[in-house]
Amino acid sequence: DRRMKSENDQNRDIRPGHVKEITSTANPVIKSIRALSMKKYRDEEGLFLAEGMKLVTDAVLNGWRIRTFIHAKSAATNENVQQVAAKARALGADILEVNEKVLGAISRRDNPQTVIGVFEQAWTEPADLFLRLTGPGDIILGLDRVRDPGNLGTIIRTADAVGAKGILLIGETTDPFSLEATRASMGSIFNIALGRCSEADLIDARSAIPARVAGTHLEGAVDYRSIDWSAGPVFLMMGNEQQGLTDKLAGVCDDLLLIPMAGRADSLNLAVATGVTLFEMRRGFLEMGEG
Repeated sequence: DRRMKSENDQNRDIRPGHVKEITSTANPVIKSIRALSMKKYRDEEGLFLAEGMKLVTDAVLNGWRIRTFIHAKSAATNENVQQVAAKARALGADILEVNEKVLGAISRRDNPQTVIGVFEQAWTEPADLFLRLTGPGDIILGLDRVRDPGNLGTIIRTADAVGAKGILLIGETTDPFSLEATRASMGSIFNIALGRCSEADLIDARSAIPARVAGTHLEGAVDYRSIDWSAGPVFLMMGNEQQGLTDKLAGVCDDLLLIPMAGRADSLNLAVATGVTLFEMRRGFLEMGEG
């Protein structure tokens, strides 16, 4: 009957660059996109979701490979949406026009953004990250077992703002391509190179890191403000929210840093501590307008 024909039409494969209207959350294409909310499927497919006009536009303009561009039917006549959809279509992306119910199912929000993109993940090899350390003021940030996606996204945004050359994720760190982390990054996920490695691999490669290696640590004895960070490139490591930097990683540092505090709090949020340290390390270069 007509209803069965309509549902079958919705379930047909979508040709690259083809605009398709989907109204059912049961559609297999929508199901596969919704599955990207789970790390298991992001890892298997090498894909992730970005939501919001700004994030999707930034990603497309920065050359990230887009697989699917999804927009609300209510935004179909919006000039900006049309322009980005045209760019995505030119790059071979599928274009989906959906209702708010479908958008909400994908983003897991009651009031979803009107635009969502499915992008290919991009990773940089650790050795290639360290090749970016070419002179004074250059910083690569290492993050040891960060667990909170909001913290990670905020740190990515901060590292981007301060002009870091990249971020190396060490050990079992939360996924930077989760929706929570990409939201918190406010688009910076598309601006900064990301790498990943195990603790053991990093320790083995320590001698090949062309930089001063520093880390914040509970046993740190050096005021982070007391060092001349402009003398050369730096690899800064920040530890897990609860446990801090592991003793093994602390053991390969040239400097173990302390952030002095005057109040009664005995610790700082990881994202705050990372931001404070990064901006101090880059302070002179930001003043010179080289950030």
